[in-house]
Amino acid sequence: MALMTMSLMILSCSDNQDKNKEPDNSNTPNIILIVADDLGYADIGAVKLANDILTPNIDRLVESGIRFPQAYDNSPICNQSRIGIITGSYPQRLGSYWYSAEGLHNPRFKTIPELLKQKEYQSGYVGKTHYGDHDGDATHRSFPLNHGFDYFFGHTSARKHYMNHKKEIEDAFLKVKKENNRKGQTLRQGSLWENKERVDTIAYFTELVGEKSRQFIQKNKNKKFFLQIAFNAAHNFTHQLPQEYLDKYNLKGYHDWNPAAEEYYDWYAKGRYPNNEEGRAHYLGQVHYMDKEIGMLLDLLEEQNLRENTLIFFISDNGGSTPIYANNTPLRGSKYLLYEGGIRVQMLVSYPEKYEKGKVYQNMVSAMDILPSICKEANIEIPEYIDGIDLTPLLQGKNDSIQHDILFWDTGHELAVRKGHWKLRKSFTDEEAKYEMVELELGEFLHNLNNDIGENTNLIKKESMILNDLEKEYSIWKSQLEKGDNNE
Repeated sequence: MALMTMSLMILSCSDNQDKNKEPDNSNTPNIILIVADDLGYADIGAVKLANDILTPNIDRLVESGIRFPQAYDNSPICNQSRIGIITGSYPQRLGSYWYSAEGLHNPRFKTIPELLKQKEYQSGYVGKTHYGDHDGDATHRSFPLNHGFDYFFGHTSARKHYMNHKKEIEDAFLKVKKENNRKGQTLRQGSLWENKERVDTIAYFTELVGEKSRQFIQKNKNKKFFLQIAFNAAHNFTHQLPQEYLDKYNLKGYHDWNPAAEEYYDWYAKGRYPNNEEGRAHYLGQVHYMDKEIGMLLDLLEEQNLRENTLIFFISDNGGSTPIYANNTPLRGSKYLLYEGGIRVQMLVSYPEKYEKGKVYQNMVSAMDILPSICKEANIEIPEYIDGIDLTPLLQGKNDSIQHDILFWDTGHELAVRKGHWKLRKSFTDEEAKYEMVELELGEFLHNLNNDIGENTNLIKKESMILNDLEKEYSIWKSQLEKGDNNE
């Protein structure tokens, strides 16, 4: 009896020791997720689709990893697509179809940093966070510190002034706007966040993002870390560049909206294609500075001997915005729309210790795949409810057939389905397109993307069986959402 009691005590002590034991992270990587804003499909130098773009440091990711030219975001706008990235799920499951959405309100949908807590990763978020109407509320789940991040620096709005980050500047601007009874959007010149404190400063935001990202890595270099870097480059308004860049290229620049002197939309339209003769130069400037900061980040990882065991994802939050002179060649369309130019992006994945280098896969993949792939590399169970797929067998060169069979989009203005090389798009209203100055053809369209990447030939009257199949697939997907996936 005494022997049995002693054995139980030993087992009990062993159990307690196991519970208190640090997780074994020796075979798991550091993880960095870089999200660009409105980056054109052609606007990475290494893809060789545009002859005026230089991105030597983003090209380092291309050369050291894998490029997916058929990667898709969940939406042609940022708040929806960012929900898909951080949860691995269709944003419609959280009730998000367009702007003015509830964001990350549903705790059932775990985020990347929440899942990584199982392995005690230190998680930081630097840059733009935007999931819906509640981003500015530090008590809402959409605020980074409330969905798993340990550190946050940045802003919580769809756009942010690149230079001005002071409450007094924003207050003065809003006062002039009100006094002149002007309708139109604010330029977002107010304070930044650092954790839950407001920070006032005058500084170029792209450089701040780089600086704070490097500080996070320095602080956590002896731990396992996850860092999400969300640049606002190259989001509108791209004319807000350092004076030294304007001087170097003899650019006169463009002025910020002055509510005392002009209507908002008059000013807005003059800064957009085709009205801004310097528009492409401004856009290229924003991409240049983002690329420079990515280079400094990679240099730091190499200096600290962290690069080989760091898994890096790079993706744009949606397709390039052609009104601000992004180049989506050879795709049709822009941000805001479900043409390929609005949703197809270049996704880069680099993990030198384990993945192939300089590889290009034409597999159809999704931004939703980032979460399950991270979980797999971090030895964390992948949630069953997600819509993304684990790409690690493909990334490790073990199975080159992995891809999505079908993907869906729904913005309330348009819907789209891609299955294999077939794509169905239905567009119901062009109100948003007219406002944003992007071309949109209304109606129902069916394209064979293998033969028609530019979506110019409508086969909807010739391929009735394909049309019926894609419409049925969409109906099934939509009915699943309506059964309550977006409820608490």
